[in-house]
Amino acid sequence: MLEREIAGFGASGRNGGWCSALFPRSTASLAHQHGREAAIAMRRAMINTVDEVGRVVKDHGIDCDYRKGGTVVYARSEVQWRAAQAEVAEAAEWGVDELELWGEERVAARGALGAVYDPACARVHPAALVRGLARLVEQRGASIHEGTTVTSWQPRLVTTDRGTVRAQHVIVALEGYTATISQSRRDLLPLYSLMVATQPLPADVWHDIGIDHGQTFSDGRHLIIYGQRTADDRIAFGGRGARYHWGSAIRGEYDANERVFGHLAATLRDMFPQLPPLEITHRWGGPLGVPRDWHASVRYDSSTGIGSAGGYVGDGLATTNLAGRTLADLITGADTELTRLPWVQHRSPRWEPEPLRFAGANAGLLAMTAADAEERLTGRPSLVARAMAPLLGH
Repeated sequence: MLEREIAGFGASGRNGGWCSALFPRSTASLAHQHGREAAIAMRRAMINTVDEVGRVVKDHGIDCDYRKGGTVVYARSEVQWRAAQAEVAEAAEWGVDELELWGEERVAARGALGAVYDPACARVHPAALVRGLARLVEQRGASIHEGTTVTSWQPRLVTTDRGTVRAQHVIVALEGYTATISQSRRDLLPLYSLMVATQPLPADVWHDIGIDHGQTFSDGRHLIIYGQRTADDRIAFGGRGARYHWGSAIRGEYDANERVFGHLAATLRDMFPQLPPLEITHRWGGPLGVPRDWHASVRYDSSTGIGSAGGYVGDGLATTNLAGRTLADLITGADTELTRLPWVQHRSPRWEPEPLRFAGANAGLLAMTAADAEERLTGRPSLVARAMAPLLGH
């Protein structure tokens, strides 16, 4: 395994800690493209993967604070409440996800009329998980070469700054850093997501805001936010909002954006006004990988030995586990339920060259911000969001 920094340096170690069944494309979208049965199979595989991660963690003693408490998505306006009701009804029609509709009496977020509860999510400490997995694969005989920069690859050969590696199989798993190598620069767009963490909060505060250990939370806005109650009782909270940088540039200084950090802290206060004064003790961020059609994929070509996995759009913690198991079956030539999933051998179109890529990515960010503002002003579902939905996998 060749890693430019350290195992867990990227999104695998810096994510929001949601081991969820989320997939970047909606079930309806998958059904439209691949058929109903394929879409249902994908949902079942994702739900099962949450428990598979838990099994691996338990069986191998990986101390990463795994706790399956589900996700609460608050509906904080009439528009969001109607969308929540529709989501639960649609899930019942597919017959896979076991979503629950919670009433106002079960939620404590400001203005919440209720929430959607999804049991298929666990809280983890992502960096501890990935480092634990790294130790596990080394114990099984794999070699991890950290501090090794890959510059290119071709069938049976990978070129690095420390020499070349010959291999029967070459698996490309760069995700948010895909654009750092010239031959894959337009395959995935690096979109930054940032996070903050508070000081540990006392038990009575957690009781007031109604979030249990192991639970993650969000709300129904279009510009994504995500939070969790950590094992040491902090709020770890993140969201989108940082702009895309020209030429798919990725730099360390982009991991910190004071405007976005301030917005995240203000959003927390708005959601839970009962919180005491908050000290933001940690701030961080990093890029995630976005395919042009928001469709994650796993691919392998037996004639060249080249495979890949990625395009998780921030839903990668569980999805990478499923991708790894699927790649193992593809490489060994096994015909399994995993190799027949609809994301296998899917190929997303490449992103446009600049300046179209810069204009489109940042227009999408502005559109989601505008969609939330539109719904607050009109009290109706956003026309902007409806226009953007096909471009965002919905």
